[in-house]
Amino acid sequence: MRSLQTDLSIYKKFNFKYAPVGIKFLLTRPEGIEQLDKSISFCEMFREAQKRNAPFYFAKENEACFGKALLGMEDLPTFAQSGQIGIQLEIFEEPRANASIYKHISLLPRNTISYVALCPLDQLTFEPDLLIITADASQAEIVFRAMSYSTGELRESKSTGVLGCSWLYIYPYVSGKVNYTVTGLAFGMKSKEVLEAGWILISIPYQWLPTITKNLQAIKWVLPSYTEGREKFLVRERENIEKLKRIYENR
Repeated sequence: MRSLQTDLSIYKKFNFKYAPVGIKFLLTRPEGIEQLDKSISFCEMFREAQKRNAPFYFAKENEACFGKALLGMEDLPTFAQSGQIGIQLEIFEEPRANASIYKHISLLPRNTISYVALCPLDQLTFEPDLLIITADASQAEIVFRAMSYSTGELRESKSTGVLGCSWLYIYPYVSGKVNYTVTGLAFGMKSKEVLEAGWILISIPYQWLPTITKNLQAIKWVLPSYTEGREKFLVRERENIEKLKRIYENR
């Protein structure tokens, strides 16, 4: 793995309750990192890294759900693709509804990934393919504002009610787009009590990490408009609009 080159220390300023986690998708077994000593679902892996506060990697035998199929470590079971499991779990009305989600789900090509390394930010030594942030709404607003500060990029959330791990890990990596979801919305994570409801999970792919990181250093984290109160803001807003009208009329 390539050693960490990007200075990510700015993220420590957030004082996140749950540490950001760096993710690396690997074909060969990583050196200097211990393998996970149990089997859990893909959606639980980032939380495991936060709980352990230590790096680890997992292989096919460590993944207890459909994550290994999304990672291309094995084929997706036909009973899943046919939409049967969502009926058994009472999530969907008919198999056709469950089966329909596979038009949208991202999967990695077969046998291209054999291992996935995860590490809390404080101990991160490798360049991550993804950085997953667990944020409250105020913290998330700052991250998203940093994303759009120099780019004007759209904030976009894509997900399905099941296979939330696909949208958290695979979709951002494959698409190169920042994605986010809210805990409590995805069936698997809710059922397995991965996190309390209401946290915003932001998955930043490596293509976006330099821009967001740089802009976090440039922007005002707390804008004056957020602290002056509604009435003062409305007065200043009107004054600014009138000022801009005069500039426009006298151009």
